[in-house]
Amino acid sequence: MSGFEGSYLGANDKISPQAIMECKICWTPYDPAEGDDTRQIDPGTPFMALPEDWKCPNCDAPKEQFLVGEDPGSGAIAEAAMIGAKTHALVTDFTEVWHGKMRDVPIVNKLLHVQAVGFLVHEGRPIGVLISPWFMNLVVLAGEGEDWSTLVPGTKEVIGFASGEYEFIHNVREMVGGYKACSLFSPMGEFRSQAQAVDVARAVMVALFQDEHRAETDRAADIRAAREAELALLDVPALPEVLSEAPTRRQVISGGLAGEG
Repeated sequence: MSGFEGSYLGANDKISPQAIMECKICWTPYDPAEGDDTRQIDPGTPFMALPEDWKCPNCDAPKEQFLVGEDPGSGAIAEAAMIGAKTHALVTDFTEVWHGKMRDVPIVNKLLHVQAVGFLVHEGRPIGVLISPWFMNLVVLAGEGEDWSTLVPGTKEVIGFASGEYEFIHNVREMVGGYKACSLFSPMGEFRSQAQAVDVARAVMVALFQDEHRAETDRAADIRAAREAELALLDVPALPEVLSEAPTRRQVISGGLAGEG
């Protein structure tokens, strides 16, 4: 028999490796940071990794007689479960779109599939990158207990991160509910493999929270503003929206990686 009594119905996947367990017979704790000298269990061994025949060092009660005393890692497990559930719905929803509506559209890259990459909780909400055969978006999902079903599709919102401010567009889907998306790449023809797209997505999630990219994009914006001021004095039409020397913030955080081999 595996598991334990009490909390979580004895499900090992509900406790973290840091969980401190207590014998319900004599209340002797098992602390993974200390291990168990009497049974030659090394420090750092989680309760769920103990041998099946391990027993309480004080009263010989089996593992199944232990309860959760304290679990410093329980918050991380709950957070991971929340992210897992929300990204599963996201991927399932867009996979159905891929198979049902997009597969024969000329712009799609059939080397790619739908995948959620790098999702983490930022300010209470899951954020990460969604890859599909026709786009790569930075996506913000509703936090625990939030209802974004009333978001108005098409509404624009600027959200700030360490690397800068990004424009997100609101949307609502049946499985996902409300979400906010910032386009990184579309179409996806320049990607040669799923692995390459995943590498770019991971790089985006690192760079998004690095403030050195804010300085880089702000400097580009200053260059553009100065040049437009100069041209205005000469009565020359305004510069086009995109300048090669003034990359957008999303170009900066993606680092031009899509074009690399």
